[in-house]
Amino acid sequence: MTDTESRIDTSRPHTARIWNYWTGGKDNYPVDREAGDRIGELHPGIGEYAKADRLFLGRAVRHLAEERGIRQFLDIGTGLPSADNTHEVAQRVAPDTRVVYVDNDPLVLAHARALLVGTPEGHTDYLDADLRDIDTILAAAAKTLDLSQPVALMLLGVVIFIEDDEESYGVVRRLMDALAPGSHLVLSHTVTHPDMPDVDEAVAFWNENGTPKLTQRTPAAVARYFDGLELLEPGVVSCSAWRPEKPAPDVAMYAGVARK
Repeated sequence: MTDTESRIDTSRPHTARIWNYWTGGKDNYPVDREAGDRIGELHPGIGEYAKADRLFLGRAVRHLAEERGIRQFLDIGTGLPSADNTHEVAQRVAPDTRVVYVDNDPLVLAHARALLVGTPEGHTDYLDADLRDIDTILAAAAKTLDLSQPVALMLLGVVIFIEDDEESYGVVRRLMDALAPGSHLVLSHTVTHPDMPDVDEAVAFWNENGTPKLTQRTPAAVARYFDGLELLEPGVVSCSAWRPEKPAPDVAMYAGVARK
């Protein structure tokens, strides 16, 4: 057994593997599927959140590559490889795009080595690090990315794992401060919302049974991550409502894209 394999805990459900299960992937275990189904009973349709968040990633990356000329992406909290990963979407637009993925999940690491392979013209790299390890992330990313040029910082469904509000805002601010003018922040976050009370129950179940625990925030609190940046239209909204190709129901994952 490799060191990476020894770090994989299959006795408790894990968010990355449940997300993978909800999006139709195969990199999950019975404990993850059981928890995913139970959460689905508490909040029917929650699997659609994972799919909506994935579609938002594709639209945001495509917009930044096509319309904003972004050729560098720093994707922290990568999750398990799936269809249309950041590098695949961006390199379809511009094959010379460079992407650095960051995650600290050993199962993600095991699969990333094999699956996150980019175009010959571009470059795709992977870093095993925690979101809070800002200096480590930036130093390693600088080996692949030119941090003096604009970078898209991707934080999809990851700051939810930092419970303390000020710490989470500080992490995002420090990362953006290190990036050049013209860089963009792409962020999504689970929300608590009076119109979606069953979401709170599903999150409570998860925090009692799964790992890592997550924190919900209000839509207004999610908007705070973009303070000091120029928000792109339509602002911070349900990720299914961010420039959709066709109308879709709102989900309790809010997202936005903003320019430094």
